[in-house]
Amino acid sequence: MDGRRVEIIEVGPRDGLQNEPRPLPTAAKAEMIERAITAGVRRIEATSFVNPRRVPALADAEDLMGLVPRRAGVSYIGLAFNQRGLERALAAQIHELNFVVVSTETFSRRNQGMSIPETLRTWHELAGQARAAGLRVSLTLAAAFGCPFEGEVDPKRVAGLVEQALDTRPDEIALADTIGVGVPSQVTELVGLVRQAAPDMPLRCHFHNTRNTGYANAVAAVTEGVQTLDASMGGIGGCPFAPGATGNLATEDLTYLLHRMGLTTGLSLPTLMHNAEWLATQLDKQVPGLLCRAGNFPPGEAR
Repeated sequence: MDGRRVEIIEVGPRDGLQNEPRPLPTAAKAEMIERAITAGVRRIEATSFVNPRRVPALADAEDLMGLVPRRAGVSYIGLAFNQRGLERALAAQIHELNFVVVSTETFSRRNQGMSIPETLRTWHELAGQARAAGLRVSLTLAAAFGCPFEGEVDPKRVAGLVEQALDTRPDEIALADTIGVGVPSQVTELVGLVRQAAPDMPLRCHFHNTRNTGYANAVAAVTEGVQTLDASMGGIGGCPFAPGATGNLATEDLTYLLHRMGLTTGLSLPTLMHNAEWLATQLDKQVPGLLCRAGNFPPGEAR
């Protein structure tokens, strides 16, 4: 794997901040995004265009998108679940639409207020419109490794949902361990099954470190050839609709791991560490990431 490039998508502004009890001011969110860009990040999940009453921390989506820097090569991802969300996302001039299909019925209804068949129909409708408008479209399979309400999730079920979604082919499929229950053997199995269902489809993985398995899962994913991983500045995050779902992989910790494995990311590790320290002051608490506490290695190493 030496020298192979792995892309890291910064999801802190959306998945990281959505569960914070005290919303970050819009200007600070814009600075968070600016700092990620300065560190070398080129794809950023900036916000969500869901009902503001459901996720109050992201109620400022339009205001935020009016403040973010618009630079060549930088792509902003927005989450939308319905027609109104897509219309808001298009008006806010995002570059990529991300849509979610949850892998279990109970969580699907709690997360999006729809059954799985309803979410699949909505996916086909919204993805077609978004692509016609010139947007890149990605599909996330949430709770792909386990559900907080129904327990174990059969990986064949997830692969079957992928097959049902392919009538409107996404540009990328993301496999999300929404509540952080997965282990490396599951990652290997699920990536293999999804590859069978959707050959040549670019895959991305989204892991939470809820039970201290997230980074091991990231290693399993890149070992299986996955080229894109999600991470969040400082490791903040969680799902407001999944009990006990805590933080994402920390962008700086994941970058350290990948760099030490001989992989490249195009990101500046010292800048990422400074970013996490800055975020801790903004949130007035210690962030979950560990690299800022322990320091880089070897001491003084700048990568």
